Amino acid sequence: MVRGDKRDHGGTRQLVTTALLLTVVLFFLPALAVRGEPIYRRTDAAGLPAGESVPPIAPPSAATPAGTRDRGRAVRLLTKEGTVEELTMADYLWGVVAAEMPASFEEEALKAQACAARTYTVVRQNSGSSKHPEADICGDSTCCQAYIRRSAAEARWGLNAGEYGEKISQAVAQTDGLGILYGGKPIQALFFSSAAGKTVDAVEVWGNSVAYLKSVDSPEGEEVPNYRTQVVLGAEEVKSLTLAAYPGADLSGDPSAWFGEASRNEGGGVISITLGGVTLTGGQVRSLFSLRSACFTVTWDGADFTFDVTGYGHGVGMSQYGANAMAKTGSSFDSILTWYYTGAQVGELW
Repeated sequence: MVRGDKRDHGGTRQLVTTALLLTVVLFFLPALAVRGEPIYRRTDAAGLPAGESVPPIAPPSAATPAGTRDRGRAVRLLTKEGTVEELTMADYLWGVVAAEMPASFEEEALKAQACAARTYTVVRQNSGSSKHPEADICGDSTCCQAYIRRSAAEARWGLNAGEYGEKISQAVAQTDGLGILYGGKPIQALFFSSAAGKTVDAVEVWGNSVAYLKSVDSPEGEEVPNYRTQVVLGAEEVKSLTLAAYPGADLSGDPSAWFGEASRNEGGGVISITLGGVTLTGGQVRSLFSLRSACFTVTWDGADFTFDVTGYGHGVGMSQYGANAMAKTGSSFDSILTWYYTGAQVGELW
């Protein structure tokens, strides 16, 4: 009996020890599983478990759905083919951003572009247009905003189509219904490609002062494709183009005296310049001789006039390359917009 009692006590101790171990394991098991990964697995610099290779990147989804505000608003678009199509605001904005801004740009720049395009569209919807009364807006950038169909954009992007399409979908979705307001009302959200150090006050281009379209510094530069360009025209071509538009100009003398001294803004853009005795704005000269911007100098070498041009576009409002430069240094889309549109705020449009 005594030896039997000892064996029974030993068995009891083993059972107790085993029970205690099971209790400890069961107690700590949730803690080991709560983060979804065993705590003993080490990862390398890429964030992968040690010894594992980088998995292939899955192709992005066809589109990121926008929120309820853009999906719930319709846009009547006059296409380049002359037909009127009704799209959701989300689908329309995708085509505008894809057409108006390089999809390789920073995400915050694309968001800023989406907000500017949305605001411009809402203003057009509210005011109407005598040029196309049957539609809210058209796909002609010389009249309204550029627009490209998804299939055409993807064909242009080639192997980058999935990545770029998703970036633009995100830019539209993450700014759903947001626009640029001044005094609580949507603004004329003008934009252009690139500035020569500063944007242009609206009064210099169109003669009307607009509180939120003032000249501001713009940080883009030589990284912009075709930032500096030249247009070379012979004297006869300059004479023919000028007299067709301004028959009162006197271009009878030596061509070296046709252009007068230019009045310039702080960014170097031409405010006004005389041509054959007629005073023209920099924008008028730009249009007359198909220059990329009104920031130009003109020289005569005895045979030709050479226009040296910096930047691209009318220069009023948001510079797209400037927005991208700001985004690269950490600026958010709303800070980009409030920088280029003086005194404006970002808020819901409807």
